Amino acid sequence: MRGKVATAAAGALAAFALLAGAGADAGAQAKVTRYSIANGCFEVRSAASGAAVAKQGGAYVAGGSGAAEPFRMRPTTLGRYLLYDTERRFLAAAGQGVAVAGAPSAAAEWNVRPAGDGAFRLVNHASGRPLSAGAQGGLTQAAAGASGAAERFTFKRTQGCEEYPEAEVAAQGDPKPGPHPLAEVRGYLDAHLHVMFFEAIGGLFHCGRPWHPYGVAYALPDCREVEGPNGLLAPVQNFLNYGSPVHVHDTVGWPTFRDWPRPTSLTYEGVYYKWLERAWRGGVRMIVALNTDNEGLCEIYPFKRPGYNCNEMDSVRREIRNLYELERYIDAQEGGPGKGWFRIVKNPFQARRVINQGKLAVVIGIETSKLFDCGLRNDQPLCTAKQITERLEEAYELGVRQMELINKFDNAFGGVAGDGEVLGPIVNTANFLDTGRFWAMETCQGHQHDREQITQTDIGLAFLPLLQPGTLPVYGPGPHCNKRGLSDLGAHLIREMMKRGMMVDPDHLSAKARSQAMTLVEEQGYSGVVSSHSWADDRTYARVLRAGGIVTPMAGGSAGFVERWHFNRGVRSKEYLFGIGYGSDMQGLAKQGEARNGPDSVRYPFTSFDGVVLERPRSGESTWDINTDGVAHYGLYPDWVEDLRMIAGEPIIRDMLRGPEAYLQAWERALGVPGPRCRRPIASVTARGVAGVRVGVGARKLLRRAGQPKRRTDVWRWCVEGGGAVRAHLTRKGRVALVLSNARWHMLAGVRPGMSVRRLRGVARRGGGNVWVTTRAAGGRGVFVVRRGKVAQVGVAAKLPGRAGAAAVR
Repeated sequence: MRGKVATAAAGALAAFALLAGAGADAGAQAKVTRYSIANGCFEVRSAASGAAVAKQGGAYVAGGSGAAEPFRMRPTTLGRYLLYDTERRFLAAAGQGVAVAGAPSAAAEWNVRPAGDGAFRLVNHASGRPLSAGAQGGLTQAAAGASGAAERFTFKRTQGCEEYPEAEVAAQGDPKPGPHPLAEVRGYLDAHLHVMFFEAIGGLFHCGRPWHPYGVAYALPDCREVEGPNGLLAPVQNFLNYGSPVHVHDTVGWPTFRDWPRPTSLTYEGVYYKWLERAWRGGVRMIVALNTDNEGLCEIYPFKRPGYNCNEMDSVRREIRNLYELERYIDAQEGGPGKGWFRIVKNPFQARRVINQGKLAVVIGIETSKLFDCGLRNDQPLCTAKQITERLEEAYELGVRQMELINKFDNAFGGVAGDGEVLGPIVNTANFLDTGRFWAMETCQGHQHDREQITQTDIGLAFLPLLQPGTLPVYGPGPHCNKRGLSDLGAHLIREMMKRGMMVDPDHLSAKARSQAMTLVEEQGYSGVVSSHSWADDRTYARVLRAGGIVTPMAGGSAGFVERWHFNRGVRSKEYLFGIGYGSDMQGLAKQGEARNGPDSVRYPFTSFDGVVLERPRSGESTWDINTDGVAHYGLYPDWVEDLRMIAGEPIIRDMLRGPEAYLQAWERALGVPGPRCRRPIASVTARGVAGVRVGVGARKLLRRAGQPKRRTDVWRWCVEGGGAVRAHLTRKGRVALVLSNARWHMLAGVRPGMSVRRLRGVARRGGGNVWVTTRAAGGRGVFVVRRGKVAQVGVAAKLPGRAGAAAVR
């Protein structure tokens, strides 16, 4: 039992540190900075003359007879702004001067730079020249680098600004931070999301993007550029979205959204950042942003942005750059570097702190068919082991921490599971064009199998004469398995990933290859494995969980997901924490969950696990409802989780809330942290700690030395063999301030838990409250916690409190 006294002891140790800042002026006014002006309403004034920028005769001047113009300061990235006026126009550079612009552009973007004494320089993004206020009130652009009095401006808060167009979030309240930066995390996990797919397939295949410097109207536009009028020039997109190459529809996005997004909208943007924000506010605390492309489809698709090629790794690099830019953009909207809710993380320790701040932890991943340009041509690999290691190191330096080895085609790493149903022959043909071979499918002999392919029975004997050599093969009876397993290069890549503590995803590998991959990780005792979106099989999922990894089934329909939850819960490992996430695969050409409108449907408004109230999401003129619209865009995932609760009750929510924690613990073990285990009972308390749990060390060192604790808040708890527990009390910065044990085998100065308080005479003095401190043992920093006349806990503190601090312990 943890006990209030032990908790209070740790609190007392930090008491004086907290008091040290008590004299700060809590009422001090926040200064105006280049970041704090974001989305605020301001007058812009010349620091030299005090005159405000105003409208006069259809132009901007500094002073004049007009009233000061209120500008909405809309960030386009950190420190750069559009000045949006009351007529919904923009202050923009034009020639040597400035003008009123009807639309945003680089000429309407101004870099705000500090100029001292609360003043700023506004440097135009297009021209590189600063705004300047002349003596007669004219506004011009000075020479690049000019920094005189005329180029200095101030911002004064005002009212009356126009609101810049933006999608609503429809979520009231802020996500709550965790009880401690290093505590167990709670929330929902999506381990398979394609945030930046708009860059894939040449950049003109997908319509929309998750953000745009100029806002929602540009991020979610009319898709005529991609699809033509009424979508009539987009047979591939129409087939994917509507099941027919010809489908007349409304291509307009913002603000009407008549025909998109919807659960079957595979080529339209579904992860706009405000929709992602609603998902975060509604409970999603961790996502894996998988960067992807498909060279085969890109080569076939005729339209591409200038300068774009079909190399998958070039696309991956672009997409990763965009993830960092999105992070900066959200920081800009929220008031400065690090203030945004979207945080890219590179290790589980960062992720834990981010989630416990109440923010969204974003892990960077890759899912491509030709990873590291390691394709296959006529059974010959197009890369070497040395190149794989070098390219993996490059990806790691970019922040990549989770990867699949394969996606749609066989490659140098192994065989693919293949696509089934109507997509099977199409993707198999692309595999032939890419590799020079069709999938080598045969009838499986075991329980594991790959996706079913067209057989002689399916196609009919009448069509067999039409199949000429080199045309699509017709396979024997199912179930089907790809003969191609994990190659030596594939095994090499997995070993290199394990050396770096990366999360290995066996999804999309052939049955033979994923079995071999799991054998590799099992032989190493490696827990860093995740099956992210139901592209494996039940036997693999059980092996992933036994290894200490995590399974996140494809989200899809809520009823089907509940079935997968039941299965995974049934095969979970008792050795490791069980939690479950989902793989949305949104923007991975995967359909989302359709509407499930029944007697147990979701009721609006509903409340998230930490108190955020969610209404039906609204953007522009459209409102969506999970009961009638399904998961039309990513903002509806909290509603989808609520639908799970309506079907399966609180048990599924409890397991969902443990999803990020289960992922983080698997990731910790991948980095060499021992798994959860009980401490040895035979050990004495020393000045350094108890049973390997040492005072003064940081959290990472503590984990590597003591292993993963059973419980984590501000107090980490390890069980002791035979009964009892050792507890480490951590400061906010993650240092161990106090170690205590209630295990009857742990001894300090000849005294164990359970002994009478009389045994403390001569070895300890009363420090205040129920805490006694040693005079000599454990370097004079030994601690006893007494309850009801007996020693309840023994331990050691990094630094004992003074008499007043000890007296504060209750």
